[in-house]
Amino acid sequence: MNDRLIYLDNAATTFPKPREVLDKMLETYIRVGVSPGRGSYDLAMQVEDIVGEARKKLARFFGAPDPNRVVFTANATDALNLAFSGLLQPGDHVITTRLEHNSVLRPLHHFQERGWITCDHVPFDCKGFVDPNEILLCIKPNTRIVVVTHASNVLGTVQPVEEIGRLCAGRGIPLIIDASQSAGKIPIDMTALQVSAVAFTGHKAFYGPTGTGGLVIHPDLDIKASRFGGTGVDSKSLVHTSSYPHRLEPGTINLMGIIGLSAGIDFITQKGLAAIHRQEMTLLRQLRDGLSDLKHVDIYCADDLSNHVAVLSTNVNGVNPADVGDILDGDYHIAVRVGLHCAPLVHHDLGTINGGSVRFSLGIFNTQEDIDQAIKAMASMRSRS
Repeated sequence: MNDRLIYLDNAATTFPKPREVLDKMLETYIRVGVSPGRGSYDLAMQVEDIVGEARKKLARFFGAPDPNRVVFTANATDALNLAFSGLLQPGDHVITTRLEHNSVLRPLHHFQERGWITCDHVPFDCKGFVDPNEILLCIKPNTRIVVVTHASNVLGTVQPVEEIGRLCAGRGIPLIIDASQSAGKIPIDMTALQVSAVAFTGHKAFYGPTGTGGLVIHPDLDIKASRFGGTGVDSKSLVHTSSYPHRLEPGTINLMGIIGLSAGIDFITQKGLAAIHRQEMTLLRQLRDGLSDLKHVDIYCADDLSNHVAVLSTNVNGVNPADVGDILDGDYHIAVRVGLHCAPLVHHDLGTINGGSVRFSLGIFNTQEDIDQAIKAMASMRSRS
């Protein structure tokens, strides 16, 4: 058994976090850990500058015109709920895909179950991609938004957002993307892609802490507040402020988390997105090729990795995915994610709804040796299948 943990669950959260990120969080919080946006004294103003700089970094990263429309949230799920609650009205129609995470599916189901909206779920093809023309066919006069995952958390396939954005923009329909699996791995320019809003999380490929995320909103899209409270702005009025970002950020924001998120952006910027993606995809190809030689292992939608992030879903013939995960952990000290990955429609269409799959997801700290060990461990499953 390998004594060192081989962590291959980076699509859930990246681990370990860079030392630079952890040090920056602690150092800054010790120095200026006061409430942001709630004071006029020097430390409070320093904190405001720190938060403002984080917004600017994210605006640059996502090609957003206005840093004030970078809204901090607890995670991508929180950001998506914020967008849906602030946009959808009774009678609206929504188009999404069968690739989505429950962070999209469940809020929309909630609205649909109560008769507020109707919703179409566009299928994906045998390679794991959505056809933009299928989205086009679903558009109705009352279509309010299109919601698409940028990269599947089960298959790793990067969806044709640029073409989808062009179709939506030409018809005046806002496109919202869930960038949970793509932000920090591949470039995202929301202006060039004609995306109206980007939901992201900080604890995955940004290498920041949990409890961080955000919603980046294009100036052409207006999202109403769905929760209310103190903002430090217009405090004498009982009417909630209409200005961004405070409109969508009631209460005290997560300062330490934002410090870590900002440091994570610095970390991946220094490494370079292209270099990170190249490194991860080299390892993914090594994993895919090694597992492809194993007749008892099934691999999903990975014949062509040219439009992928470093996520690979597999199964061992005749062995429950949960048992595979237990063996990898207990016998080989390899951490993977098993089950449905909060994406039930994907697994329904793959025919894996009963047990899900064994997902390998790679990060910047993984090595060729890690992949070799994972392949050997999966090879050993032949005697159990």
